[in-house]
Amino acid sequence: MSNIVYIATSIDGYIADKNNQLDWLHDTPNPNTTGSDFGFANFMDQIDALVMGRNTFEMVASFDCDWPYSKPVFVLSNTLSSVPSDYQDKVFLIKGELTQVVSELNQKGYQRLYIDGGKTVQSFLEQDLIDEMIITTIPVLLGGGVPLFGDLVAPLKFTNVSTERWLDCLVQSRFVRLR
Repeated sequence: MSNIVYIATSIDGYIADKNNQLDWLHDTPNPNTTGSDFGFANFMDQIDALVMGRNTFEMVASFDCDWPYSKPVFVLSNTLSSVPSDYQDKVFLIKGELTQVVSELNQKGYQRLYIDGGKTVQSFLEQDLIDEMIITTIPVLLGGGVPLFGDLVAPLKFTNVSTERWLDCLVQSRFVRLR
């Protein structure tokens, strides 16, 4: 069982800009024209389901493309009561304490969870529920926005198990939690 973060961040640690936008990600080479997805397809093959917050779900649903995930997506939300009909068999609402949520998903056979979204990642880290992080650093300083990391009660130690350079501009590092 593991909970894994796979995310892009600016050099200064933001995952969205001051207007909660992701336009800055488009300044990087397009994987569709370079033939590389920066390891994302391989990563997706290794996970069973995604867990994301409402804001991330709404952001992804607003993209002008088909739903990008073939795995079940569980949206953490205390405010949504249903998902749009286009996503009925793809997206499922879930709420509760994170340890309970993870336990319920694990019992349903979802052992490797992709944890996505700023507040969701921060909440999982606050409760020491992240086992691995794959962080792709984009060479831009945003100067503010939505941070990837938040306050913690105590430090969480990780070890860097690999770092790759993609397209002469992106750096992707994989960190595993030391327990």
